[in-house]
Amino acid sequence: GEGKSEHGQQPPGSKPAPGGNMLVVDTQRLQSIGVKFETARKRDMTKIIRTVGQVVPDERLLADVNIKIEGWIDRLLVNTTGEQVNKGQILFTLYSPELVATQQEYLLALQAVQRLGDSQFKDVADGARSTLEMARRRLQLWDIEDYHIQELERTGKVLKTLPIHAPLSGTITEKKAVAGMHVEPGDSLYSITDLSRVWVMVDIYEYELPLIAKGQPVRVSLTYAPQQVVEGTVGFIYPTVDEQTRTARVRVELDNRAELLKPGMYANVELSIPLGNRLVVPKDAVLDSGERRILFIHHPDGRLEWRPAVVGVRGDGWVEILEGLTEGEHIVTTANFLLDSESQLKAAVGGMQGMPGMQH
Repeated sequence: GEGKSEHGQQPPGSKPAPGGNMLVVDTQRLQSIGVKFETARKRDMTKIIRTVGQVVPDERLLADVNIKIEGWIDRLLVNTTGEQVNKGQILFTLYSPELVATQQEYLLALQAVQRLGDSQFKDVADGARSTLEMARRRLQLWDIEDYHIQELERTGKVLKTLPIHAPLSGTITEKKAVAGMHVEPGDSLYSITDLSRVWVMVDIYEYELPLIAKGQPVRVSLTYAPQQVVEGTVGFIYPTVDEQTRTARVRVELDNRAELLKPGMYANVELSIPLGNRLVVPKDAVLDSGERRILFIHHPDGRLEWRPAVVGVRGDGWVEILEGLTEGEHIVTTANFLLDSESQLKAAVGGMQGMPGMQH
């Protein structure tokens, strides 16, 4: 924690420095300008990346409803955008003269096979079986379910209209189907989106990409409801970087069963990345001259030693020190404040050899 120097105790790892790196400031003067000290120690570091992303549907949970046969929409059972549907639910029924004709052909072929099954005229029986198989294949290619075909065989009744079912559970996000409408194969009649899972697409700067990995936890909140947080994970890191913005797209995948997140919304995204145990100092302890970074070590006799430092990762108000500091040394945690407040230090550091142009 913070506190005044404990005079008389030599912190572990500290050693006297060459005289040129030393400054002597009266202890009471240091106290009066509010200089604070702290013992340098290792900490578990976490890097927080905050960004904004846009909610989009999960591409794997989208379905386009179309048909493979020409016809007319007979009864429209799901007729509003935004309606919730379940997988297998009937969306509409389709009347198709071609479908009626194929069912009749199937029934005739079935009767012929039953009649000619034990015929001595093998070619005739094979022909009937071939016609039956072709009619069955055509019905299957039109997505007629096997149970419809079995019902046709059992009852001998031709379906005048074909029920078209929802291929997945979700929300009707687009509807073009209208009762009585003539439809051609391939016409898009409904779009269904399952919003129980959604993606949030975020842009991450190129230099942050090495920290991002698939499976990392992500916190997502909405600007208008920051207290409602949805937990997600990094699902995919796209393989290209935008030339103008120098960012890469990252896909965050979320459970959205409460449907709090809606496609098109902007969301606040926070990634917490553990960086492991590192020797760190508060960010204000490092004086950045632009050309080099300086730390001030506070010795038990009240002297201040300045040292050039090599910094590593930054995160959550802390800066990693790779060179220039030993764990247990007593550091000044307000280096900028100290320089701005004390003209003696400003003059001394300004005149330090090897620190050209250092101005504060």
